[in-house]
Amino acid sequence: MKFLGIHEDFKKLVKDYGLKWENVKAEDLLISRLTKFETQGSVIAWTKKVKEEWPCFRAFMDFIITSGLRCVEAIESYNLIIDLSKRGKLGEYYNAEKEVLEHFRFKQLFIRNNKKAFVSIVPRALIERVSLSEKITLAQITNRIKRKGLKPRFNDIREYFATCMTRHLSQPEIDFLQGRISGSVFMRNYFNPALLTDLKNRVFKGLKSTETT
Repeated sequence: MKFLGIHEDFKKLVKDYGLKWENVKAEDLLISRLTKFETQGSVIAWTKKVKEEWPCFRAFMDFIITSGLRCVEAIESYNLIIDLSKRGKLGEYYNAEKEVLEHFRFKQLFIRNNKKAFVSIVPRALIERVSLSEKITLAQITNRIKRKGLKPRFNDIREYFATCMTRHLSQPEIDFLQGRISGSVFMRNYFNPALLTDLKNRVFKGLKSTETT
């Protein structure tokens, strides 16, 4: 910050917004996650509740738990599938043969400085369901959930996806699917049709344990 000449501006922002840094021990983080489960219950039960209350969101809920994307990314992807499908151009995004959504082809939406999504492995049947759905917004779905007295738990769904996949994927592979890996590593180690096919087979095994219907 000092080298860039913006240290004072940075200090002012920290003060104005009351930002604080805390050193959280690994064991405290684990305890926090365990107690969160005790107080909030199963994320799958929450997911089923949302799908029961709002059938119009069933396809989206299945999509977000299947893709493991961040909520904002999942909405962008969901709406893009619908748009491209209506225009007969879904093939520009979804590789039906490999059953892979190729987010990297739409860099302006999915490749950002600190949050990236390269690919998601999603079954054709679910893509077809999404294609026939209506577009949604983050405000639309979160406001409806809150009006029912429920707390949005999309981050918990992302964690649940990662936890289920540990039975079938390595940690780097999970990081790759959830966008916690650099583009250079992606191109060097993962952009290979054979590797993606193998990854798809193991992802589909993992998805069997995330059934919410």
